[in-house]
Amino acid sequence: MSRKLLTGNGAAAWGARLARVDYIPAFPITPQTEIIETLEHWIGSDQMPARLVTLESEHSMITAAGAAAATGVRVFSATSSQGLLYSMEMLYTVAGWRAPFVLINVSRGLSAPITLEPDHNDVLAARDCGFLQLHCSTCQEVLDSMLIAYRLGEDLRVRLPVIVNQDGFYLSFTREPVEIPDRKTMEAFLPPYDPENMQFRASMPVSHAVAVLGGGPYSYFRYETHLASLQALEVYDEVASEFEKATGRANPAMECYRTNDAEYVFVMMGAFATKARQAVDQLREAGWSIGLVRPRLFRPFPEEKIRQALVGKKGVAVIDQNISFGRGGVLHTELASAILGKSDKPPLLVSFIGGLGGRDISAEEFYEMAKVTKQAVADGKAPEPRLLYTETELREVRKLQDIACVERHELENER
Repeated sequence: MSRKLLTGNGAAAWGARLARVDYIPAFPITPQTEIIETLEHWIGSDQMPARLVTLESEHSMITAAGAAAATGVRVFSATSSQGLLYSMEMLYTVAGWRAPFVLINVSRGLSAPITLEPDHNDVLAARDCGFLQLHCSTCQEVLDSMLIAYRLGEDLRVRLPVIVNQDGFYLSFTREPVEIPDRKTMEAFLPPYDPENMQFRASMPVSHAVAVLGGGPYSYFRYETHLASLQALEVYDEVASEFEKATGRANPAMECYRTNDAEYVFVMMGAFATKARQAVDQLREAGWSIGLVRPRLFRPFPEEKIRQALVGKKGVAVIDQNISFGRGGVLHTELASAILGKSDKPPLLVSFIGGLGGRDISAEEFYEMAKVTKQAVADGKAPEPRLLYTETELREVRKLQDIACVERHELENER
């Protein structure tokens, strides 16, 4: 095992290299491109025996990835933001083929307006397509999650493609110390891909959800995919346990930090959860009884684990780095459905939306969220979802709007 300073993109490339992928269909998009460039360099210098092909779009890229995986080769691909949305039709299609491969998404906010920095609306738009989803908070987790994802998706009980998500810029271009497992250890953990009964061959027809006539057969195959996704909950625990034995690093489906004696908890995903972890330590020093729950696995959603982690808590501040227009935060909605109707008294959920377009979340804002949550518990009622935003930021936006109004009036007067 070696230790190197790697960006999140570099860690993703090492994950694909250690997984011994055979085929990499690709299309460049910021901030993902460094992953493909790194892999291309290794292939061109004979350090990695794989085939990389640049397609004409993300739609074609995912089509090629699914088709290749269906023939029995190990496939990797990468995208971001609008690219993930452009491929959306084929995400549903290849998941229906039950063709396992790993796709890393380097999260970036969606337009319009246009931004290059991250939030999670791109990856959460794909939550219902059939791909499993793993969310990373460090560069080390990016590498580890890549290797776990191949074992998970290729397992005979699952057979589904997997999205590994990392936050653009905050992880993709940030260098952190990353431990790289040696090749022999990973060969033992991740044996060659064996497609067994799902491999497509023209001379050997199989029962596959590709061409379906009528609602009855369609319903059967769709529900089979749902059951396979649920099965991934158990398989993930097995795979993560084996990975910990091989590397010494734990990657549970859900991380609990200082929650055992906590009365209040933050719940959030992604790189910004490291800020929440630091805020927990600072609030503890100030006398707060507070912790952090961070799901790594989002699809399937580990609701039983989360429910158990929240038993006995008074209040939960759910911090979404996304916004579902007209509804609020996606993670908040998932969490609310997980605890709905349970016999034990569920905690009060308070919804916060922050980090959109890469906007920072300060230590002061974590303190404010804890204070608002505590007050909501005292009042017995959760407030409406709240956007993390300061008066200073609002004044800056108003200033820009005023400038635009002045310029518009000047143009009208010139006419």
